[in-house]
This record gives sequence, structure tokens and C-alpha cells, in this order.
Amino acid sequence: MSLQQDTAIWRKSSRSGGQTNCVELALDPARARVRDTKDRDGGTLEVPFSVWRAFTASVREQ
Repeated sequence: MSLQQDTAIWRKSSRSGGQTNCVELALDPARARVRDTKDRDGGTLEVPFSVWRAFTASVREQ
């Protein structure tokens, strides 16, 4: 992340039921970011958006 303020909109799964044992996802045209809800400052997995799309398509096929 750059030194500029992070303006990402983080979303939590509706299936989490308001719990904190979930992951959050932020998407933009260039990348997908995933973080642990209960440790938001603990690090973020970041991948190109095209890689995220391929991953989710693969999961749907299973």
C-alpha cells in the first residue's frame, strides 16, 4: 500500500453472521485484497484482479 490514505471499501461475507471469524475483501479494477477480520492490521493478501477472477471461477466449478 502506498503512503496515501487507503480508501478501499472492505466487505465481509454476509454468511459471517456478524462474527469476527471471517475474512474481508476489497476489490478494485487492478487488484483484490483479503484480510483477517479479527486482525485487520496483521497483513493483507493482495493479488491482481485477473488472478482473483480466475480463482473464484475455479472455486465455482468445484
